[in-house]
Amino acid sequence: MIIDRTEVQEINSFSRLEFLKESYGIIWILIPIFTPVLGITMGVLVIVWLEREISAGIQQRIGPEYAGPLGVLQALADGSKLLFKENLFPSRGNTSLFSIGPSIAVISILISYSVVPFGSRLVLSDLNIGLFLWIAVSSISPIGLLMSGYGSNNKYSFLGGLRAAAQSISYEIPLTLCVLSISLLSNSSSTVDIVEAQSKYGFFGWNLWRQPIGFIIFLISSLAECERLPFDLPEAEEELVAGYQTEYSGIKFALFYVASYLNLLVSSLFITVLYLGGWNFSIPYIFVSYFFEINKTYGVFELTIDMFITLAKTYLFLFISITTRWTLPRIRMDQLLNLGWKFLLPISLGNLLLTTSFQLFSL
Repeated sequence: MIIDRTEVQEINSFSRLEFLKESYGIIWILIPIFTPVLGITMGVLVIVWLEREISAGIQQRIGPEYAGPLGVLQALADGSKLLFKENLFPSRGNTSLFSIGPSIAVISILISYSVVPFGSRLVLSDLNIGLFLWIAVSSISPIGLLMSGYGSNNKYSFLGGLRAAAQSISYEIPLTLCVLSISLLSNSSSTVDIVEAQSKYGFFGWNLWRQPIGFIIFLISSLAECERLPFDLPEAEEELVAGYQTEYSGIKFALFYVASYLNLLVSSLFITVLYLGGWNFSIPYIFVSYFFEINKTYGVFELTIDMFITLAKTYLFLFISITTRWTLPRIRMDQLLNLGWKFLLPISLGNLLLTTSFQLFSL
């Protein structure tokens, strides 16, 4: 049997072509997955640097200045140090729960970013129930903290985990009621539809003006959900040493801080989407096009502008959260629970009833 060498070369080239096509297909599948993760990681590093610089300015200190220009690489240096540190395990603790807890806290918050619209066409998944997916997924994070505290076999860690669970339950309900009010006003639970519903009148169409009480309650509840001062009871250093992360070291210790800043960033993003018009200009589009003679074009420039506007509004609330940390003292546990159950819950429920009544009468 005689085999033509030309046919063999054609078969080999065809197989290599098919392999390249499969490789390109896998790469194009992975790009949309890793690009947001890389962007979110960079956002967390920026937040850490901003918090150190702003807190240094408030306290009249210098702040980080050696690792990179203006200390921008200090957070990266700290993360690299923790990455290569040894992971220690408590001798009598539950190793499985001890290891799974930090992962649950981070992964549950990362999933929330899939429904955050950074622009008119910059959203991973535009779901009809995007708001409730965020609420459902973010409520899983305290379970990871509770598992971490219980698996550490440390009474201080366990108390920190219990405080995290109690605090999350207390403030999740007012936050959900505020989200329901926004959903009723916009006639949709999709984050993209909520932003587009606010775009008609520009600055005056923001839900901030239609839901001022809900905005304040949402802001307070989001600070409590992120365990930021004055609501950092789960990791109060004076009472619980470090709370649920007392026994942790290395990369697992860093994951708790990553989860905290991820939660803070996604909460600020949802404040922007729900109350500040998302990626839209503050000025109505008709006035912008009239005065500046701008025609709406779709392309990379528009996506860049949309993302810039969204992030600018987001970092405004990050600045508020950071300054709040160095302004207000920590409250007691009984004050925290009373604020959530006796004050915010009735007001948010009344706000929801008023919104429902208004929508019914406007039909």
